[in-house]
Amino acid sequence: MARYSFRLPDIGEGIAEAEIVAWHVKIGERVEEDAQLADMMTDKATVEMESPVSGIVVELAGEVGDLIPIGSTLAVIETDGDGDVEAPPADTPVEQEIVAETPGAEEISVAEVAAPAPVATPAPTPAPAPAPAPVAAADHSRAVLASPAVRARAKDLGVDLGQVQAEGDRIRHADLDAFLRYSGGQGYHAPGASRARADEPIKVIGMRRKIAENMAASKRAIPHFTYVEEMDVTALEEMRADLNANRGGRPKLTMLPFLIVAICRTIPQFPMINARYDDEGGVVTRYGAVHLGMATQTDAGLMVPVIRDAQDKNVWQLATEITRLAEAARTGKAKVEELTGGTLTVTSLGPLGGIATTPVINRPEVAIIGPNKIVERPVFDGDEIRRAKLMNLSISCDHRVVDGFDAASYVQALKKLVETPVLLFAD
Repeated sequence: MARYSFRLPDIGEGIAEAEIVAWHVKIGERVEEDAQLADMMTDKATVEMESPVSGIVVELAGEVGDLIPIGSTLAVIETDGDGDVEAPPADTPVEQEIVAETPGAEEISVAEVAAPAPVATPAPTPAPAPAPAPVAAADHSRAVLASPAVRARAKDLGVDLGQVQAEGDRIRHADLDAFLRYSGGQGYHAPGASRARADEPIKVIGMRRKIAENMAASKRAIPHFTYVEEMDVTALEEMRADLNANRGGRPKLTMLPFLIVAICRTIPQFPMINARYDDEGGVVTRYGAVHLGMATQTDAGLMVPVIRDAQDKNVWQLATEITRLAEAARTGKAKVEELTGGTLTVTSLGPLGGIATTPVINRPEVAIIGPNKIVERPVFDGDEIRRAKLMNLSISCDHRVVDGFDAASYVQALKKLVETPVLLFAD
């Protein structure tokens, strides 16, 4: 028998280690060539590791959540043949593909699988248990001394004061508290109350850990400030409704494609918004193209697929790309190049957007834009009052790169386009 040492290959430029987020094999199991061994997560993607040989798994590098250096042994597989076999060089790149994390099945040891089920033997017939002694019923007819406040509280909780033991000559709030605290074991459940659930410790691994690390690093390194402006989107919503009514086979338009067009049209005047800051090199790179990150909630956590060259796309093309990238992220099929290289990010909760948000910058970018929900309110239009659809828009900026005046000026330029939507289509 030969042992094959599978070393963790190079899975991306600049990647020194990867986290185990799922094992698909256990020690003692047989694995076939090209079968999935593990899911490894880097800063950018979750990568499927496949077995290059068939055999029995005899060693695994660690547990879910452990970090494994590139080039170290991930698994040892016992194969048919003589002598030990080394894996290919660790600098051999592998194709990366995002996979959605799914909870692993409960592990069963090899011994449990191989052992035959025990044969049941008839148990001796037990002797009949003695009848329980009668329990005296609670005397609910006894006089209950309690203040009006305690009686009112007991009534609200649905508690019979005849069941409450008083420490002194009358029932007080402390006695009622003690009853509520200890009567749970007797099946007491106050009307309308919810039962406490058991504590559930959850290990922070995979996508959740990467999100936590990235957000913590962003807040530590970047001095954030947020600017919020209200925009009247009544005319834009009317235009959107007209375009959707005549869209034919094209995708339905949401607010986001129009906002992206406005963002891209204003960037040339405010290039500091579409930039990245290299902390170590002390260099700010202002990008000519807008590679727009789109924060997307998935079952595995928050992902940010990137719309490449958003400035070259019209609203219909943007709507198609938004749908495609969001679906790829949610189904775990987004590629690494679709999740990296953003220069500016938009984050939106749609109808859940709230009144205003203070989004956290997607480091090393220097700004993130957050449209909030649309609400209808009366507004003054000269001497008249009319119904308007209003939306707040937030922008968080890196104060090392973007001044408050620049951020406010940029949002005012956005506001002009959004409130006069015909300008979005003018040359």
